[in-house]
Amino acid sequence: MTGKVYLVGAGPGDARLITVKGLDCIKKADVLVYDRLASPRLLKWMKPGGQKIYVGKLPDRHTMKQEEINQLLVDLALEGKTVVRLKGGDPTIFGRVGEEAELLRRHGIYYEIVPGITSAISVPAYAGIPVTHRDMASSLSIITGHESPDKLDHTIHWDKVTNATGTLIFLMGVAKIGYISAQLIKHGRAPETPVALVRWGTRADQETLTGTLADIEAKVKAADFQSPAVIVVGEVVLQREQLMWAEALPLFGKRIVVTRARSQASELVDWIEELGGEPYEFPVIETRMPEGAEQKAGIAAALASLEEYDYVFFTSANGVEFFWRHLAELKVDIRRLHRARIGAVGPGTAAALAQRGLVAEELPGRFQAEGLLEAFGPRLQPGQKVLLPRGDLAREWLPDKLRELGLEVTEVDTYETVVTGEDDIELLKLLEEKRIHAVTFTSSSTVRNFISILQRMGLEDPLPLLAGVKIACIGPVTEQTAVEAGLTPGLLPEEATIEALVQELCRWNETTRLK
Repeated sequence: MTGKVYLVGAGPGDARLITVKGLDCIKKADVLVYDRLASPRLLKWMKPGGQKIYVGKLPDRHTMKQEEINQLLVDLALEGKTVVRLKGGDPTIFGRVGEEAELLRRHGIYYEIVPGITSAISVPAYAGIPVTHRDMASSLSIITGHESPDKLDHTIHWDKVTNATGTLIFLMGVAKIGYISAQLIKHGRAPETPVALVRWGTRADQETLTGTLADIEAKVKAADFQSPAVIVVGEVVLQREQLMWAEALPLFGKRIVVTRARSQASELVDWIEELGGEPYEFPVIETRMPEGAEQKAGIAAALASLEEYDYVFFTSANGVEFFWRHLAELKVDIRRLHRARIGAVGPGTAAALAQRGLVAEELPGRFQAEGLLEAFGPRLQPGQKVLLPRGDLAREWLPDKLRELGLEVTEVDTYETVVTGEDDIELLKLLEEKRIHAVTFTSSSTVRNFISILQRMGLEDPLPLLAGVKIACIGPVTEQTAVEAGLTPGLLPEEATIEALVQELCRWNETTRLK
């Protein structure tokens, strides 16, 4: 059976600007065909086992020709696959979607065109420039700037375009800015007409350069301002001084790698996005139920004796989550835990317990195992029984100290932490181009796995590639692991919480702005 092709606009770069339908297409795709202008975060939404095909430029290969892309879509669909061709912006605006759709139609392949938010309006908006304004411009034109001067003269009627609308938007025209400006002045636009170039708009790399038709070429050369950028010509550019908003956000300009497991990353990702940064999800760990027969038997035995414990200490939200999964799987009633006092390391762990109807008796001031022992120390008596539901990589410090005090400790590995199976070539490219600004680590395993995965992707020594990247660790234990791995941690919050980690990132960004 022949498959179907979705020709999807990915929006201008910010992954959140894709349409709901566009995201639905990505989630059901068997194959995703994409280029560099699509946000790499969108690729994370593919279903397990989905194939990703990059058709942009690589160091060892030129960009795939349009005719080859057209035929690739046909071939994949004829194999019976659901294919998404993901294009930056909107596929119908200089996206050559007509050529792809025409060949699909000729082969009898069903397809849909899914519009996207074009960079022509969204990129200026992120720079504080509305493309229309009731007092300045009631119309706009979207014009290609990518062609050679000869082709531009052939495709653009400068005498008509120059004054046809209040605002002129040129896409892909940075290299031709001098010629474009000269033609507009020649055909009637005043030399003092405001101009703005917005590079990598809506992304962490967003950069805006303003000037006039008379001086913009010189400014572009002086700043070595490179593509891709949207060019805005018209009085609306003056609105930027009052309306620029993205640059004012605390994490603007920072692309931050989030290494947490995907199931846990949402809180940190949401914080970064809300504060104007660009999170790059690169989960290096996965948590799963234990698979060994011996481990399962140990958990079952521990849960069968819940009424015997004097204390249950939870050291992570994961420990809480998987503890409840085992309760459900083994059909154990939580009310059997009635005599135990409940302790939690950190507010996140306490919150996970509270969601399930258990209130942690006391929170340690230090959000690590040492703080837990400090809080409960005076009450702990020899012979008392303690249950520690934890992960397989948890430190032995806490159970060792409890045993030294004469308590009977039952450790159960309620979950396993494993290295993820996904490589990410896009991350390597961003690191090589110095477009990653910070990496966050929320546990020792994220540090070790991050280095391990980079090595697996072909980097014998990842450390030089991380030079200049700010290393942010959630707590001192994680920081120590980073140091042992050869990294140089630069950010450590006072409290080992996600909120405090984000606040530390904001302070760092504010400091870099002031320099």
